[in-house]
This record gives sequence, structure tokens and C-alpha cells, in this order.
Amino acid sequence: MKTAENFDLPAPYRRPRRLRATPAMRALVSETRVNPRQLIYPVFVGEGLSEPQPIASMPGQFRHSEESFKAILDQAVQAGIGGVMLFGVPDDVSKDAQGSAAWDANGVLNRAISIASARVGDELVVMADTCLDEFTSHGHCGVLRDDGVVDNDATLELYAAQAVAQARAGAAVVSPSGMMDGQVAAIRAALDGEGFEDRAILAYSAKFASAFYGPFREAVSSTLQGDRKTYQQDPGNHREALLEAELDIEEGTDMVMVKPAGYYLDVLADVAALSPVPVAAYQVSGEYAMIHAAAEKGWIDLERTVSESLTSIVRAGADMVLTYFALNRNPQTS
Repeated sequence: MKTAENFDLPAPYRRPRRLRATPAMRALVSETRVNPRQLIYPVFVGEGLSEPQPIASMPGQFRHSEESFKAILDQAVQAGIGGVMLFGVPDDVSKDAQGSAAWDANGVLNRAISIASARVGDELVVMADTCLDEFTSHGHCGVLRDDGVVDNDATLELYAAQAVAQARAGAAVVSPSGMMDGQVAAIRAALDGEGFEDRAILAYSAKFASAFYGPFREAVSSTLQGDRKTYQQDPGNHREALLEAELDIEEGTDMVMVKPAGYYLDVLADVAALSPVPVAAYQVSGEYAMIHAAAEKGWIDLERTVSESLTSIVRAGADMVLTYFALNRNPQTS
């Protein structure tokens, strides 16, 4: 039998496998730990629903009625997660070219924020998506010019109105996701001007024009015409993502985000390295759907894959992760 001396290894040589020997040892020396408090659960609340509606492309996810939404909030508290990100799904009658239901105090999203703030606001961070795409008849994230291109500066005024309405409804965090230039500065000025200096901003700073958003568009009954490539980032651009994050930080955002997460870990790592504020990453609907689809085929183990995917996102530098797996999955498995 060969011994260590036969292999010309330095003596004493290292055996890293010693620290992998048992589940207890692996848990003890784990370099990356995902805590439930780092997880944020995205929730869809539908206008006028009497019961939750399943989202076909996102198994286990629903457009919630206001009543089923309350039960989800209670589950989120019981799961010990950090927060919820709320999305409103208005009926078609409520949509118009400007997305005016977005700042209507009686609009579906602002009602949901009020419910969440009153019910769990002391136990969860209540966050609201600050964008117009769910509320516009054309499905874009801002108002359109005559040539069909989103008008950046005209949209900023509407984001400011929407953020103030969300703060009035009780949102602790507003989350501009439309990738308009100057959106953080406009929202910060509006919030401060209305006495909401204590409300935080989580900016979708590096949001890519990704193919992985498809199931989300089903979830919000998107009416999008065309695409969002003139304002969301090109998936091939890395330096631009860092610039976007730096600009949002300069404008006063309290947190930055990279979206999607799993296919942009290089961007996430570099944003985390430069950012003096907490960094979020969004494990988006397409990532969720693909994991579920492969698991349903028996090709992967669902629990282990969820754990590995979340661990990789945190390992890359995310302080918090928006994920549809937040409620029903244990992020740490041996």
C-alpha cells in the first residue's frame, strides 16, 4: 500500500476533508449562512378577488385576495423572514395611460400596504414596488411620448407621487424598479418634502432586460406592448451596472438591488464590493419556475437546489434576497 511519503506531498500536508467529515462539522465551519431574516417574500394582491388565483407558471404562488393576503402575512411572520415586497394587480378598468391607480389611496396596492402595515408592520419590513407597469394600459414602466418611447423625466413626477402615496399607506420601504434616470433623487426629495424622511428606498439599481421575467408578467396580468430594452439594462453590460448602482448611491438610496440574481452573480459580487449600503438580489420568477419544472421532472432535488441557489446568491454578496421560496423552504440544509 502506498503511503503519504510515496506521493512527494509536503509533510505535514493539509487534509481539508477533515472539515467535511460530518453534517455537524460542515455546519460548524460553513462560510456562508442564509438566515430567514435575509429573505423577502414577493406577494401579489389582485383587485376585487374573492379567493386566491393560482399562477400557472409559478407553482405554489398566487394572486391573492385581500383575505388570503392576510393569511400570507401571518405565515411570513411565523416563518421568521425579514419582509414582504408587495405588488398590486389592478383590474383592466383601473388601468390608464399614466397608471394613475398607482397613487390612488384606494388603489389595490396602497390598500394592500395599509393592510400589511397594520397587521404585521412591527414584525416584518413592509416594502412596496414603486413602478407603473402594473397600472398602465400599455404595460410600460412610465408614460409614453408620442413616438412610443418612455418619457423619463415626466415619469419621475409620477414615481414621486406613487412613493408618497405608498408612504402614506404605511410602507417602510419604497422600491423604484423602473430604471428611470434620476428616480432615486426624485423620490427622496418627494418623501422628505412630505415629512417621510424616515422611509427607506430600495432601488432596483441594476435591473436587466431579462428573459427570466416571463412568469412574473403572467402574475401581474401584464399588458406590455413591445419591450423594455430602452430603459432596462443590456444583459451583456457589466460596467454599466456598477455605474447605475453608484449613481443611485449618490442620489441617496438606502439599499441597492441586482435583478435577476442567479445569472448575474458576477455583477452582484462587484456591486457588493463597491456599495457602502446594503445590497439586495432578486431571485426572479423565471429562476423559480425553472427550478420547480426540473424538480417536477425528477431531474433535480428541490430542497437541495433551493438551498444551493440561495446560498450562492448570499455568497456572492447579497445581504438580502427577494425569493418566492422564502416561506416554504429551509435555506440551510446540510
